[in-house]
Amino acid sequence: MKNLLSQLNPEAVELVRSIGILAETQGFDAYLVGGPVRDLFLGHANIDLDIVVEGNAMRLADHVAREHKGKVVHYPAFKTATVGLADGAVIDFATAREETYSRGGVFPAVVPSTIKKDLLRRDFTINAMAIAITPRKWGRLVDPYQGREDLVARRIRVLHEKSFIDDPTRILRAARFKARLGFKMEAKTLKLLKSAIAMKVLDTIKPQRYLKDFKKILQEAQSLEAIENLKSWNAYKEIKK
Repeated sequence: MKNLLSQLNPEAVELVRSIGILAETQGFDAYLVGGPVRDLFLGHANIDLDIVVEGNAMRLADHVAREHKGKVVHYPAFKTATVGLADGAVIDFATAREETYSRGGVFPAVVPSTIKKDLLRRDFTINAMAIAITPRKWGRLVDPYQGREDLVARRIRVLHEKSFIDDPTRILRAARFKARLGFKMEAKTLKLLKSAIAMKVLDTIKPQRYLKDFKKILQEAQSLEAIENLKSWNAYKEIKK
């Protein structure tokens, strides 16, 4: 398989390679993850940089900011950091982690973990792939949940049966990705989605969280189709300010 990282523009390749070298120097493994990997498979060269670190993401972000004269912001509660560069580029760093939910609709408790466990907490398999960026693993695809297979089949599939219960905003994301990508819902995933809606899981989240994801739908070129998806699933809610 062709190294997907070669599809990045030269400046991005240089930046990602630099981050990988800094990570390896610290004894960490680092990966480009999630939506950016999906978009590289779909042929998009201009992507966001979301980096997951098997190690200390905030420490790596500090080194990257120092090396590239950027500004770093830490979010210790979530073990994440963001680095803003002078050219306007923003790099998100997160420590590889696993999540546990005390009940549906609440924010999870997080503990450091492996890249495989980190990918398991993602919303859909097509967003649960990673590409190694350290020199000794450069370009190696990590796809334990068959995300590439689902991309080829053009289907949206969750990673586990409690996905929509743990995080009901994934219902809105399903509507958004289905419309944007023109994919179909995998049969079991659609059944789980409708079951969660019937259980009124959307009532377990605050209106602000629903509105935050709904605003992302409104920014899509296919926003009307995404809203129709929500309506067809009885998941459309009018939020009163």
